[in-house]
Amino acid sequence: MHLGFLGLGNMGAPMARNLLKAGHQLTVYDLSTAALDALRAEGAEVAASPTAVAASGAEVIITMLPAAAQVKTVYLGEDGLIARARPGTLLIDSSTIDPLSARAVASAAAERGLELLDAPVSGGTGGAAAGTLTFMVGGSEAGFQRAQPLLAAMGRNLVHCGASGNGQVAKVANNLLLGISMVGVAEAMALGTRLGMDAKTLAGVINTSSGRCWSSEVNNPYPDVLPQAPASRGYQGGFAAELMLKDLGLATEAARAVRQPVILGAVAQQLYQRFSRAGGGGLDFSAIIQDYLDEDGA
Repeated sequence: MHLGFLGLGNMGAPMARNLLKAGHQLTVYDLSTAALDALRAEGAEVAASPTAVAASGAEVIITMLPAAAQVKTVYLGEDGLIARARPGTLLIDSSTIDPLSARAVASAAAERGLELLDAPVSGGTGGAAAGTLTFMVGGSEAGFQRAQPLLAAMGRNLVHCGASGNGQVAKVANNLLLGISMVGVAEAMALGTRLGMDAKTLAGVINTSSGRCWSSEVNNPYPDVLPQAPASRGYQGGFAAELMLKDLGLATEAARAVRQPVILGAVAQQLYQRFSRAGGGGLDFSAIIQDYLDEDGA
């Protein structure tokens, strides 16, 4: 198929590469010249603007953008994708934004006879490179079925979450829990080691007991407990604390809109906000444990 892809950052670029590997023709756009040059070298056509992507004849256009503001800029307006895409084009937004914005943009697309799926992902940069992402998709069943072969080139677990915006609902709820659980694991690991227990032994107990979770078993925040975890390489790589702060903000904003209490989520948001403001935003979000440890790690 001829596809358009906008947004070639840490997630978007490997996703686009997997589509090329699957044999699709790709027209790409990004603000980064280096990102465009890299994809051009791998066989993609480079467009000069989002409008040019829409005019390229792409049958499906996928976006992976930083926030709702960029999504609205790219999709809406006289020169937006919705106005410029040819009839029948399927639009897939894999950005992580709030559900209400996702539904508003999908509604604008529907008014022009276009379908826009919200399809945020989970799995990080490693999953993007390996093609093992989870896609949480909101939109019609027909749209989901049409998108499946393309999403399968980039991900392993494809979940239709229901109507427009529900993909973002799933992503926001999941990352709300992830942020809360990481803070909980950080507190537990810090307490146990402060009381004199070996960190690896403590993690082993937790991971074979009722406290077991992804934050303890796969991305344990205590240094040198898991060789593959960011905590064992100076908290480099992984999912940045500033991105967790963004997602917790999306969750609390969405909760405010429907008057739903998210007490632990709000506390986690404040902890990550303080951590990011103190200079930790670029570290993996498991680095929040640094707020609980002395400089020597005790």
